[in-house]
Amino acid sequence: MSLFLFLTVVQALVAAALVGVILVQRSEGGGLGTGGGNPSGLMSARGAADFLTRTTAILATLFVVLSIALAAMAVDVSSTRQLDTSLQRNAPVLPQAPADPLAGAANPGVAPAPTAPTPAPANDPLAGSAAQ
Repeated sequence: MSLFLFLTVVQALVAAALVGVILVQRSEGGGLGTGGGNPSGLMSARGAADFLTRTTAILATLFVVLSIALAAMAVDVSSTRQLDTSLQRNAPVLPQAPADPLAGAANPGVAPAPTAPTPAPANDPLAGSAAQ
C-alpha cells in the first residue's frame, strides 16, 4: 500500500509540473499578444521552445505510464474485497410453465385457461396494494 501512496504523490507532482510547463509555453498563434523575446537572453526563443516541448512530451509520457501503473495496482488492491449482499432480496423463485405464444393459433376457437395469480411472498411490504 505504501508503494501505491508513493506513486500517487509522484503522479500529483508530475501533473503539477505538466500543468506548469504547458502554461509557460507561448501560444503558436500569438493570441495572447506577446511580442518577440530578447534573443540575447540565456536561451534563444527557438531553444526555449524546443526545451519546453521536449519537457512536455517527457512529462506527458511519465503521466500516462504512472496512470496505467496506478490503475493496475488499484485493481490488485481492491480485488480482495467481498461483495455486500445485505440488501439482496431473497424472494422465492416460483417455477413457471413455458409460455407457448402459438397455442391460441392452433385452436382458434378455444380460449386459454385462466391462470390464478401467484401469491406474494410473506415479507413483501406491497402485498396488500394489489387487492385495492
